[in-house]
Amino acid sequence: MASISSLGVGSGLDLTGLLKELRTAENQKLVPITQQKENQNAKISGYGQIKIAIEQFQTSVNKLNDPKLYQSLSTEILGGSAVKATASSEATAGRYDVEVTQLARAGSLATNSIQGDDALTKPLTGANASLALTFGNDADGNPITQDISLTESSSLESIRDQINGFDFGDGPKVSASIVNDGTGYRLALNSSASGKEASINQMAFSGLTGGVTLEGTTAYEGRDAQLKVNGIDITSATNKVEGAIEGVTLNLEKVTEAGSPNTVVVARNTLAVRESVEGFVKGYNALKDLIGELTAFNGGGEAAGDLIGDRAVRSVESQMRSALVGNVPGGDITRLSDIGIELNKEGKLTLDSQKMSDTVASNQDGLAAFFAGSSDETGMGGQVSKTLEKLLGENGALGSANRSAEASVVALDSRFERTETSIERTIERYRKQFTQLDSMMAQMNATSGYLTQQLDMINSQMSSRK
Repeated sequence: MASISSLGVGSGLDLTGLLKELRTAENQKLVPITQQKENQNAKISGYGQIKIAIEQFQTSVNKLNDPKLYQSLSTEILGGSAVKATASSEATAGRYDVEVTQLARAGSLATNSIQGDDALTKPLTGANASLALTFGNDADGNPITQDISLTESSSLESIRDQINGFDFGDGPKVSASIVNDGTGYRLALNSSASGKEASINQMAFSGLTGGVTLEGTTAYEGRDAQLKVNGIDITSATNKVEGAIEGVTLNLEKVTEAGSPNTVVVARNTLAVRESVEGFVKGYNALKDLIGELTAFNGGGEAAGDLIGDRAVRSVESQMRSALVGNVPGGDITRLSDIGIELNKEGKLTLDSQKMSDTVASNQDGLAAFFAGSSDETGMGGQVSKTLEKLLGENGALGSANRSAEASVVALDSRFERTETSIERTIERYRKQFTQLDSMMAQMNATSGYLTQQLDMINSQMSSRK
């Protein structure tokens, strides 16, 4: 008897459909494993989000834990826009009147115009041609000079290139270009730095041929900036003036109007401190909001947070709360509430902006002692940062919980594979049983057909004898 190539052919039963239904039923064993893995991955994702939020909060905490924050100075310009100023930690608080009577600029020279279609490329120099450049005076009052040897048959273009390739050493420098003045071409030299001493003042060619004359004329004379600070005359080679006010850099933008100086006000940078305190409050509240979303209970099901009832998250909240309600003894300010920061009933921080601003304006030293302390760990900033470091550590609440969730995922993956293998074995057993059933039914049907045929023949023979 031929073998059966497809289930149900021999028996006439829908054994293939029945096998599919049995596989679907067996696959239900994988559903809870998949769901458990999704839950663990959701926890891992939640722990990661909380970790990022803690790190962001820690950044704001570390700003308050830096003593330099309370020593920083800011500058404000009153009376105009001729001056910009920045202050370093070496500056001293005060008011400084700045009058600008002249801005620094770089010097420039240009030669006479050379006419003709070949003005850029025709040979201009002989065998021993040179160019002498004269700049401002050195420390002894003597002019600074540079001699550039020019190659024979140099054109206007190659003279430009030789100047730009010349090594001026530590002395004043120029850059060369060619200018089309509408009727011809000029060689233009521009000082690389502003100021009188760095200014190019003269250029003298020797060894020119072909009856060509190149002479330099001053386009712009290099000059120093001139200003007064609280009535004191100051000269600067650049428009960036350092040292006129200790610890303050002045950037001169334009000349001030006569009798109308700009006033540079150097003061404690209260804005930076206020913004740092506000950032501290916002950073914590953002973390608290995230935890609230991840642990929310909205009737169960998909609406519930991924970390609802999670022990590690409860530990994070408890440790942070303990750090925030702690005190820093020994100073004018001992608690966050002293500067207008309170924990409300939802566990979030509220800020009395006016009280905080008054404290920043009147007692920055006390604020520095409270947040930064005498070392990295003694102030409120240090205490909170230490707690956050512990939470973020490998053995902290989040690290331990995350490792546990990752281990569960690995175990569930292994369990899933074992269950899949078991399901395949079960389905294969059903397939063999169905194949046997199909063969048996086919044999039975064949036997039944044969017997029916024989009985029909006997009946026919008996009928014919009558």
